[in-house]
Parts: sequence; C-alpha cells; structure tokens
Amino acid sequence: MSLLSVFDEALRVARPDVYYLRRNFLSVLVTMLVTPLLYFVSFCYGLGSSVSDIGGVSYVAFVIPGVVALSTLTSSFSAIANKVLAQRIYYTSFDEIVLCPLSPSAVILGKALVGFLKSMLACSILLAIGLLMSADGMHVTPMLYLCIAVSCLTFSFLGVLVGFISKSLTDIIMFTSLIVVPMTFLCGTVFSVSSLPEAVQYFISALPLTYSVECIRAAALGWGVPLLSLAVTAAFGAAFFAICHWMLVSGRISKK
Repeated sequence: MSLLSVFDEALRVARPDVYYLRRNFLSVLVTMLVTPLLYFVSFCYGLGSSVSDIGGVSYVAFVIPGVVALSTLTSSFSAIANKVLAQRIYYTSFDEIVLCPLSPSAVILGKALVGFLKSMLACSILLAIGLLMSADGMHVTPMLYLCIAVSCLTFSFLGVLVGFISKSLTDIIMFTSLIVVPMTFLCGTVFSVSSLPEAVQYFISALPLTYSVECIRAAALGWGVPLLSLAVTAAFGAAFFAICHWMLVSGRISKK
C-alpha cells in the first residue's frame, strides 16, 4: 500500500475527531492554553526578574521554548489517550474502525492526527505570545516548526499507545503520575538540566521530552539545533508507532 493511500485512509479515520474539534474549537483551545499560560505568568513574570540570564539569553527567553515543548506533550497526550480509551472500552466504536478495510498504520496515524493538529495550533499561539514577551531572544524559523512537528507527532503516538494498553481511566491517571508529571518538571522546561544531580540526569535522559526541549529551545534561540536530539525524538515516535502497530496487528490491545 502506498503512503498516499495510508494518508487518505488516516484522514477518514480522523474525520469524526476533526468534526468534534471544529464544533468545540473554543473550549478545546481554552483547555489547551490554560496550563502553558500559567507557566508563562508564574515563571516568566514571577521568577524572571529574580533569575539571572541562562546561556546568554534572558530567563524569559529561556523558558518560553521550554513551555512550547511542554505544550507538545500536554496538548496531545491526554486528549488522545482518553479518547482512544473511551472509544475502545465504553463506546466500542474503535472495534468498528478496526473491522473496516483499513491498514493498521492508517488507524494509528488517523487517531494521532487530531492530537498533532491541536498541538501545532497551541504551539503556534504560544510562539506568538512568546514573541510579544521576548522578541529579542526568539527566532521563529522553519527548523523550529520542524522540531515542534516531530515532537507533536511523537507524543500523539504516545497517547495512542497509552490508550491501547490502558484498561481503565485509572491506568491513564497512573501513567500520567509516573511518567508525564516527572517529564513536566524534570526535562528542562523551566530550568537547565545541568543543575540537577548526575543520577537524575541519567533518569531524564530516558525521557523523550528532554530531547524535544533541547531541539525546540535551540531552534528558538538560534543556538544551532542538535540533530542527534531531533533524531532521538523521532526515534521515540517511531518506537511508539511500531508498538501500536504490533499491538493492533497481533490483537494484543488491552480488554476491559
């Protein structure tokens, strides 16, 4: 099957979720932006004046790309994981999708596509706000959007994967508490990871958001994008997609 056919099928899978996003656009947008805006206010204005420059840029300019990177996770993961879980367990509509003559790749990509679109929209708005807050330290370039796109797609696939392996909402809450929350605070979103103990640095090096933050921050601040970190982010996304594909093909998706 050609890539064009897979993408066409993925659009068909994503269409109902896109319609839902269009009908509830304002509420979804507000939900996506509340947490990042609180980070902006609390760290940029609350701590910005008391923290010295980092890497030759102001603390405000340093934090903004970190919050954008964090938004690639928060704007996609929870919504997708919860929706896939609900469609599988409570509405059983996911079974109808699986029974359709669609390739597994198209099903996975279609479910991840809405999270990707939501994340890209949220990040674009946050970048616009960031330019107003720290125009002298920000550089919006095609490479920056490439880094954001790779990160959004990676965490969208993670949301699909968690939606596949979860048996109830409790499982998603546990995953969020054990994995997502530590990523939120430890992966360098609002401070440099070099200030952490060495043992903690080893731990966060296994978390995908660490590499997303490095790429997005470097691209936004004109530091030169670490291509290895971008490749690692993409590799995480490929791994999440591959596991989802294996679970779907082998019928190993968790049952209630």
